[in-house]
Amino acid sequence: MTRVAPEGPARTERLILIDGDACPVKEEVYKAAYRHKIPVRLVAASYLRHPDHPLITMVMAGDAFDAADDVIFEAAGPGALVITADILLAERCLAKGAVCLNHKGDAFTANSIGTQVATRAIMADLRAGLDGQGIGGQRPFSARDRSAFSNALENALRKL
Repeated sequence: MTRVAPEGPARTERLILIDGDACPVKEEVYKAAYRHKIPVRLVAASYLRHPDHPLITMVMAGDAFDAADDVIFEAAGPGALVITADILLAERCLAKGAVCLNHKGDAFTANSIGTQVATRAIMADLRAGLDGQGIGGQRPFSARDRSAFSNALENALRKL
């Protein structure tokens, strides 16, 4: 059964928000949430399978551009941990006081986000300028990445 969480102002209680459409570490988040008894809000464009558990809710944001990002941003704030690979979403959520991690366990911080946004823009310009000639991309997600994420998640949850 899908539970739809109410939308509302930024939260101050502990909450994990997952940008779920392309997140490969949802199971790790669920397990950590059970251990720490922290609610999880899975946000995606459309329905994603998820555990039927009182701590897990699902928000289907629709397929409008950045709809899921906007739902996550509205719920983000102090006490929230946002799991996303979207640098621009992380930048928005950091500004509201949320803690942000990507799926490889790298923390987005106030000190690093400016550089990450600039690098993203440069890479987009390079890809556009090469007119379809691939310049490579990120390395594939590995077991090492999954382990690094689990460690970073545990550390972040202890600090919340």
